[in-house]
Amino acid sequence: MPRLAMFRSLAVRNYRLYALGQLMSNPGTWMQRIAQDWLVLQLSGGSGIALGMTTALQFLPMLLFGLWGGALVDRVDKRRMLVLTQGSMGLLAVALGVLATVGAAQVWHVYLFAFALGLITVLDNPGRQAFVPEMVDRERLSNAIALNSASFQLGRVTGPAIAGLLIAWIGSGPVFMVNGLSFGFTIVALLMIRTGELHRADPVPGGKGRIREGLRYVSGRRDLVLLLVLAACVQFFGANVQNQIALMVNNVFETGAAAFGVAAAALAVGALAGALLAARRERPRLSLVLLGSLGFGVSQVVAGAMPGYVSFVVVLVPMGIVFMTYVTTLNATFQLSVDPRMRGRVMSMFMLVFMGVAPIGAPVVGLLADAFGPRASLAAGGLVTIAVVSTLGALLARARGVGPWDLVTGRISGPEGPHVTEETEVRPESEQSGAAVGAGQTDAAVEHSVVAEAAGTAETARALEREAVVRAETATGAGEETEDGAAAGADETEEPAGAGATASPPSGDGAAPCRRPARETGARV
Repeated sequence: MPRLAMFRSLAVRNYRLYALGQLMSNPGTWMQRIAQDWLVLQLSGGSGIALGMTTALQFLPMLLFGLWGGALVDRVDKRRMLVLTQGSMGLLAVALGVLATVGAAQVWHVYLFAFALGLITVLDNPGRQAFVPEMVDRERLSNAIALNSASFQLGRVTGPAIAGLLIAWIGSGPVFMVNGLSFGFTIVALLMIRTGELHRADPVPGGKGRIREGLRYVSGRRDLVLLLVLAACVQFFGANVQNQIALMVNNVFETGAAAFGVAAAALAVGALAGALLAARRERPRLSLVLLGSLGFGVSQVVAGAMPGYVSFVVVLVPMGIVFMTYVTTLNATFQLSVDPRMRGRVMSMFMLVFMGVAPIGAPVVGLLADAFGPRASLAAGGLVTIAVVSTLGALLARARGVGPWDLVTGRISGPEGPHVTEETEVRPESEQSGAAVGAGQTDAAVEHSVVAEAAGTAETARALEREAVVRAETATGAGEETEDGAAAGADETEEPAGAGATASPPSGDGAAPCRRPARETGARV
């Protein structure tokens, strides 16, 4: 693969502008995280409870209102909404920065700031996830998602270091204001985007039941349900690996804050490398989701067994690589395999699971560390991850009618039954149905079959399928009679390929007969 393939989505002007804005803004986000924690500790006299309360308040809105936020994202102009959310977060940061700088900030101010920031992310997080597919075509989508992750991890490497220097030099308050100003880069980029070049899906009309519609869509997709369970279980410990690293560095190796910074940087460097490696792949593979999460569990067990600080830090680099391989591939799989009209709601569920388990898992990690030691806590998280991934991998293989080894090596069962490659499996259903059809299916029947597959509900799919068959029979009835008459008077015994004949699909492309029930065409029930 050419070297520049790693950055192929940057060839799209709109995404290039957006990525540049994110690249400039992401370090500010990580700077603010460090400044917020430091400010809370200063104002509360080093209270761990106050620090935990701040984190909980920031994640609480996503748990309470995440599904509602996803439903709203599907109804609105995502670019305009992101301008509003990014501007609001910038104003919040500047306001808290001013309070901290003049010495008027109190702990409850930080609590209020964290909760308000969490409310905005209810819209901002699924909005940013759903906006990327509008900027790039589906061939570049996986690459764009990976580059977003790489930009975020680069900010994770540089932001805390810059924040530490600025806090020591000028205090926490100005760091908040610097982050507030950094949102301007993303806002300018969003305003410069050419709306005529966006690949927008039709907006979802308002009304009741939109959240239930999204839940029914996901519950009808067993593959998505299993992947959400996988994400929840891995994130239960994975989202708190930073806390586990801190406990290992402080309690086991008995080193200082500088050593913790080096360990955190090693994990971030590995994550950055994993994101860049993911950017080289043309399509997400389900096998990489499983292997990445399995590798993360193994690396947790290995890290917990390391005898010294240096060897522990060395293990954190591959841990970051496999974790980011799992994260970026899972994200791209969700983005590519769902109906565009459902993307906001589905991605809100994804973010709800991905972010919502962090405050739940944090106390468990702490209790395990206090009761059995940080090594046991880290190893236990890894063993649970290995067990969950192995079990869910077997269930996914069973759902597709293949062996676990076929699933891991990239051979899975597609909607038509025979083994197809994962590149075919993660395509949107409407594109899969249009790959090849029977020779006798008319254009009208093809169109309605595509719509039926993309509809996402069994009832709609069946109704449209019946209409497609009726139209096909009406349009081709005369042709069938002519061909049948010609065949009857001929000496040849070979049957002509009339409208009712089933065309043989080309080898390996997953083509299907021209007439199939809705369940077989890939419609989710």
